[in-house]
Amino acid sequence: MSDRDKEKTKKKSGTGGRGSHWVLHVFLMSVVLSAVLSFLSSTALTGAGYVVAVLVLVAFIFLGIVFDMIGVAVTAADPRPFHSMAAHKEKGGREAIRLLNNASRVSSFCNDVVGDICGIVSGTTAAVIVTQLQHSFSTTSVLISIGVTALISGLTIGGKALGKNVAISDCTNVVHRVAILLNVLHLYR
Repeated sequence: MSDRDKEKTKKKSGTGGRGSHWVLHVFLMSVVLSAVLSFLSSTALTGAGYVVAVLVLVAFIFLGIVFDMIGVAVTAADPRPFHSMAAHKEKGGREAIRLLNNASRVSSFCNDVVGDICGIVSGTTAAVIVTQLQHSFSTTSVLISIGVTALISGLTIGGKALGKNVAISDCTNVVHRVAILLNVLHLYR
């Protein structure tokens, strides 16, 4: 492998020889994001009924699926169309190239940080729902817990499987939409 190829691989992976800094950065992002999302979930669930609890749960499952799609799409996308977009100064072109140049980090953030946190928070939300159901039916039946857990697992895993298919088959479109959103929000420039 030539020095140029090694440099390209290093850029694509996003490590750049600073792996330990990235690990610390991911750790800190995870702690902060987990605290924020847990706080928002707890606040929304305090004194909430079934409808609000289910909406919070669906929101976290959906968020996990969307970020999983983004993480997969960034690793699967070809940079050539985005170089053309950037050359023609199309919205999102530069942002897409930055996403793809940092595919390893973007994928890690989307799949591992956001995805795992959403999984954990949806699990705690499920526990709240199970507790409410058991209280409503005056039972401590383990069947309620098993049923809710199985349903949430099925929705999460099935949704991520569907999302991965979309992300792989339409990766350019997924990355472009994310890049346009980043452009509009003036992020990641």
